[in-house]
Amino acid sequence: MSTYLITGASGFIGSHLAETLLKEGNTVINVDNFHDFYDYKIKIRNTLNSISDNSDFAFTGDKKTDLEALEKRVKAQNYSLYTTDIRDINELDKIVDSHKIDCIIHLAALAGVRPSIEKPIEYEEVNIKGTMNLWQLCNKYNVKKFVCASSSSVYGNNEKVPFAETDVVDFAISPYAATKKATEIIGHVYHSLYNIDMIQLRFFTVYGPRQRPDLAIHKFTNLIYNNQEIPFFGDGTTARDYTYIDDIIDGVTKSIKYVENNSNVYEILNLGESETITLSEMVSTIENTLGKEAKKNMLPMQPGDVLKTNAQIDKAKELIGYNPKTSFKDGIKKFVEWYYSIKS
Repeated sequence: MSTYLITGASGFIGSHLAETLLKEGNTVINVDNFHDFYDYKIKIRNTLNSISDNSDFAFTGDKKTDLEALEKRVKAQNYSLYTTDIRDINELDKIVDSHKIDCIIHLAALAGVRPSIEKPIEYEEVNIKGTMNLWQLCNKYNVKKFVCASSSSVYGNNEKVPFAETDVVDFAISPYAATKKATEIIGHVYHSLYNIDMIQLRFFTVYGPRQRPDLAIHKFTNLIYNNQEIPFFGDGTTARDYTYIDDIIDGVTKSIKYVENNSNVYEILNLGESETITLSEMVSTIENTLGKEAKKNMLPMQPGDVLKTNAQIDKAKELIGYNPKTSFKDGIKKFVEWYYSIKS
């Protein structure tokens, strides 16, 4: 069994990954600062779900008090929670120094294309500096295995479809995308200088239970369910390669095993479903699953939004045995079932 440090393990993808690794008998160290990007109460529930604690949590409404209570509640032999900001290398140093870490899975980031346009400096500080802090500590404490979340956003408005890892990605159209491209490049520097085995994973529009409430599928489901208008940007032809959370976790765990079992590794992999769904198709699928019609607020395209994402996943299939299985229709059905469960 191994000890994994997961940054962002109280988030959407991170909590599912922590749950999977814990069920396999591993030890998980969760570093998550519960950023105010969205309601911290959601992340508390994610954390409890990841350790299979389904009992009620007594929220006080005071974030500091609630997080202190959470840290005490989840403390166990094979799970630790640190509400630490990855920009604080001194606090990170204490955490890494106090555990024998086999591999770091770095999922924490400031996410979102549109918010990054409003706060580009903060995105640089968290996504680039915070990531470099982890690599500095990998070198200091001889942690040689690292899996990192990148993003399909690095492709920008790539005219070649599907997107392959060998495509030129020098034309980012948002600060968020630029920070992800930067960490791919800097990651290679740390691999080259300090022999850190590393896989950078370009996630393609992940959805499923525990998805962030600001993301389109969750947001649209909630608005349609409550008979409210959805913001409908463009003419409905923009398209995304939506990837169900179970398939993403399969790709992440197989990436972990690959870096653990191989040396001199630096790879960039697409993790997508390899099919595209237009905005209009996405909305109609949610409508059909809910049995309700959407009220659309027609709006122009937003700055920083890409027109289409589509993953070529041949490399991930060959290298790690990645094999996404969830159709969009089935994934939406599972998501809506989860949505109903948190409403009841």
